[in-house]
Amino acid sequence: MTGIEAGEAAGGDSGPAALFDPPFAVALPDRPVGGFVFDSPHSGAVYPQAFLEDGRLTAHTIRRSEDAYVDRLFAPMVAHGAPLIRALFPRAYLDLNREPYELDPRMFEGRLPAFANTRSIRVAGGLGTIPRIVADGHEIYTGRIPVREGLARIETLYKPYHRTLRRLITRTQNRFGYACLIDCHSMPSTSLSAESLGQVDIVLGDRYGSSCSHVLTDLVEVALRARGFGVMRNKPYAGGFITEHYGEPSGHRHALQIEVNRALYMHEATLTPHAWFDEISHALCAALAEVLAAGGVFAARPFEPPAIAAE
Repeated sequence: MTGIEAGEAAGGDSGPAALFDPPFAVALPDRPVGGFVFDSPHSGAVYPQAFLEDGRLTAHTIRRSEDAYVDRLFAPMVAHGAPLIRALFPRAYLDLNREPYELDPRMFEGRLPAFANTRSIRVAGGLGTIPRIVADGHEIYTGRIPVREGLARIETLYKPYHRTLRRLITRTQNRFGYACLIDCHSMPSTSLSAESLGQVDIVLGDRYGSSCSHVLTDLVEVALRARGFGVMRNKPYAGGFITEHYGEPSGHRHALQIEVNRALYMHEATLTPHAWFDEISHALCAALAEVLAAGGVFAARPFEPPAIAAE
């Protein structure tokens, strides 16, 4: 397989992109199989020293917001024939699964541009494009950050990543006549209800049928269940910005979010992989490889709008 370093895509060594070497990476298969693209936007674990030193949190605490090791979980998909793009910068520094300008004015020194979305639910919760808190509610920053710094992160990290992702999707669709983005994430076991805890390994999010063909979601669910995984759909995660933004099944572009229960593959308290990590990765990717091998059976069917609107 071939790696594409994204420092070039970011426009050279300038601004926040210079803190990462490179900011993100793409692995391409030797021989593409089916019209699939995988992305891991939240598994980055390269933290600038100044970011840690100027913040409130220890390195361990801030890492709890990562989708730790998700890029490693899905890495075998490249050998199975699908490209994989992964962020190397952390979600706490910049969240790629948001609109480009979901920004909290209380975080910044200076005036945000008029087009910024300052009133989204995610901004109100402290989880905008530049997060104010980590997932368990702890504040990241000791004070405000300059507006120019926040906007520079978007220009040199967010936009190049999404340009590259869109290019991968377009190239894939041109080759196969359809494209399916598998958006890879992990979820804390505490996000599951007491009734489902221990029974749900994976949540599939298709925006209640609006971001991809139900045939694709069915194929993925059946393949995962056949490998012994417990699967739910859309609850508690129906899909975020990436799933909604790139999923256009009427145009033969599909997007499906996969959330893997962290307790399945890692010690959540210590952030270390389980001894059986490779076995979980193999089973997960073997199931998805079966879906790749099925080709575009789901894309060939007319898209039927969902009966229930996405939340």
